[in-house]
Amino acid sequence: MEVVEEFKVGTFPRGIGLTKDGKYLVTANKDDAAISMVNVKTKAIEKTIEVGINPEFVRIKDGLAFISTEPSSKGKPPAPGEQKHEEEEDEDDDDDRTPAKVSIVDLALGEKVRDITAGPETEGIEFSKDGKQIIVTNEADNTITVHDFMSGELIKTISVEPYGLRPRGIKVSPNGERYVATLEHSDNFIVLDKDFNHIKTVKTGKSPYGTSFNAAGDKLFVAAGKSKTLEVYATEDYSKIKDIQIDGKRCWHFTFTPDNQDILLACGRSDEVVVVDVGDLAVEKRIPVAGIPWGIVSYPPAIGSLDQVR
Repeated sequence: MEVVEEFKVGTFPRGIGLTKDGKYLVTANKDDAAISMVNVKTKAIEKTIEVGINPEFVRIKDGLAFISTEPSSKGKPPAPGEQKHEEEEDEDDDDDRTPAKVSIVDLALGEKVRDITAGPETEGIEFSKDGKQIIVTNEADNTITVHDFMSGELIKTISVEPYGLRPRGIKVSPNGERYVATLEHSDNFIVLDKDFNHIKTVKTGKSPYGTSFNAAGDKLFVAAGKSKTLEVYATEDYSKIKDIQIDGKRCWHFTFTPDNQDILLACGRSDEVVVVDVGDLAVEKRIPVAGIPWGIVSYPPAIGSLDQVR
């Protein structure tokens, strides 16, 4: 649990993903409007592929990288030396309703092969258990859209406005029977069944974002950024088990370790990765990581807010 190496990937990287074989790291580089394919062994960028304005989220499945882009978002990092108030950090201007795209890149070809048109300010991406559908959260119009995996055709649109505002994180349960989406501006999450019917709304701490079940599927974890907590729920009834006080700033994304013994949270505004012991649900270590860490994944693939056991 120490930093052992550092290497360049692109300008202002955010979303991050690993190929199933662990050969390539893929990052979404905001200021480049592109992704980088980095050879993990050599640490060299083998290819830079343009994907669209403001790329943010990366998910990889079946040799394809899916990258959410946000052409209407005007959120930007502070200039060197500039400080934002905590309540202003990472806020976006949602006035523009330009439709966003999910760009699809064939990693073997090293090129973008098609786009999926989603809602304005597309954010999270998830796949159904059977791999036939892509599920996307759209912040600015408060929808979750379901698309065909192969064609990208829109299958269903779910409005979350009856339950809250600004959907961000989206996660399928290990058995494929439930989906959970965090609603950042309403301080809650919703539970949907496998057909995307609403089952339950559950209150959380302030500004929930990254979410993931554990590998067994009996617990749900939610990173509540502005409450500085990692919240744990029992999936039998979504009752709260514990609020783990993280005390890091802007802890958005996390991953389990491959052995499921620890959780690692990337805490961007406190420049650290926080390690939580899964057994006693308590912070066991803080690892300094300069540069506003945004996301984190592990290899061999483990479940987390940005990845799934494959």
